[in-house]
This record gives sequence, structure tokens and C-alpha cells, in this order.
Amino acid sequence: MKKLLIIGSIIVLLFAAVIVLTNMSNNKKLSGANNPYGDKELQQETIDQLDDENYQNIMLPDELEKKIAAGEDVNAYFFGPDCIHCQAFTPVLMPIADELGIDIAQLNVLEYPELWDKYNIEATPTFIRFEDGKEVARFLGALEEADLRAFFDAEVLK
Repeated sequence: MKKLLIIGSIIVLLFAAVIVLTNMSNNKKLSGANNPYGDKELQQETIDQLDDENYQNIMLPDELEKKIAAGEDVNAYFFGPDCIHCQAFTPVLMPIADELGIDIAQLNVLEYPELWDKYNIEATPTFIRFEDGKEVARFLGALEEADLRAFFDAEVLK
């Protein structure tokens, strides 16, 4: 019985240590310069992406609204940090956009679920091109590199 209590205590201590270390890591990431979400309480998947080089152009929904209302051209990429298709596609999308000089605003639908209805997002990833305050082009899902380049040539770089 004594051995069982000792083993149980060790397991509890290990779990407590994991929780404490995870919280310390999260707090460090949240207080760092790479947190564009401000003081919003974030999901763990979002916290895990804060230092990912492919997710460094985060735009908040209010910023997107202001740009659209002002008639600015905006390339909006709606993603979910928990979306496996986004995790596979974003490392393809962002380097091509950088190469072509295309600025892409990344919007996190996990943290801002109201974006689903507001922009009629059916699935992630979704890319929407806005010009003069209106949607002019959209693609849904992960495109192959050639198709992505063709979309950019036809819709963004025209």
C-alpha cells in the first residue's frame, strides 16, 4: 500500500510540473512582442502559433473592417490554428506571397468565430480579395502551388 501511495504521489507531482511548465511557457509567449492579440484570452492552439514564422501577419477583425470600409485593397486569409489543412497550406502560401510582394492579412477564426458568418466562411483555409470595399475573388481550401500562383496573377497582381 505504501508503494502505491508513493507511485501515485510521483505521478501527481509530474502532472503538476507539466502544468506549471506549460503555464510558464504560455505566459512568456503571451507577454512577448509576437502577440498581436493584445490581452485577449487565447486558445492553446493560437498560443502555440505565436512564434511560428508563417503566422506573423495577424490582423484583428476591427482592423479588417476599417480597411474594407476605407476601400483599401485587402487580401484576407482566414485560418484556424487547429485546422490541419491550414497547417499544411500556410507554409506554401506565405513564402509565395512574400516572393510576389503580396501582403496577406491573416485572420484567426478560432479566436474570432464571428468571422465565419460575417464573411460567409464555409471552411478553412479561405482566401478573400477585397477591392473598393467589396469582395472580388475568393478561394476555399488549399490550392496547389501552380493554381495559387495563377490565382494571384489573375486576381491580385492584375
